[in-house]
Amino acid sequence: MGMQGDLFQLLKEQGYQFGLPAAAAADVDIPTATTILAFRYRDGVLVAGDRRATAGNMVMYDRTDKVLEIDRYSVMAIAGVPATAYEMARVLEHSFKYYRRTQLQELSFEGKLRALSKLLKENVPAALAGTGAVAPIFAGYDAEQGMAKTYFYDILGAEFEGVEYAVSGSGSPTLRGILHYLNTWGEQPLTGMAEEQAAIQALRLLTCAAEFDSATGGVNREANLYPVIKLITQDGIRTVSDTDLKQSFEANVIRRA
Repeated sequence: MGMQGDLFQLLKEQGYQFGLPAAAAADVDIPTATTILAFRYRDGVLVAGDRRATAGNMVMYDRTDKVLEIDRYSVMAIAGVPATAYEMARVLEHSFKYYRRTQLQELSFEGKLRALSKLLKENVPAALAGTGAVAPIFAGYDAEQGMAKTYFYDILGAEFEGVEYAVSGSGSPTLRGILHYLNTWGEQPLTGMAEEQAAIQALRLLTCAAEFDSATGGVNREANLYPVIKLITQDGIRTVSDTDLKQSFEANVIRRA
């Protein structure tokens, strides 16, 4: 990302500081967003997250949106401290807009990946202090290569391509094993699934995570609370509606007697 179009560098030159460590009191639990996942399906990439935010053993909020649209073709899913992650998302969103308006072209997919990695590296002191750790998934459509891609990061900013799937958060150990099984021995690989099949699998996966991880929020039918699921294709980003998720959940996820 060239210096002329680098909003983050401009902000730093004007005194903005990101990711400063703060001393946390020993008896204060920092709110944490939990389980997120992404995988490639037939038409693009699906990104999903449960809705729960926890602080220690307490449920702080059950309506958290962890799948954040950064621009028309990019999504950042968050696992970790929501306050830090939301600030990252805002900086990225404005950085991409600034680049587009000053350079009169879209920032490349590689440039977007580097921008997030840069923010995570700036956040290392806060992450190591335990007050701002974020381990996100970034997914988007790469126009140059004509395909949707997904990447995941550790809290230090290291970047890894999730060629077929990526997971992060407290429920990720359960999901990683299931995704490997599905992709290796399922009736068809993840990349062969149609949109509806992919959404059903995402609901099943997050339901499994909630079964084994108390920090992952499951579906609450009474409150009409479902995970956030977004689809990224060459046409941009589309959110699967709660109405569609409800129908899919009742028809394909609930165990029948």
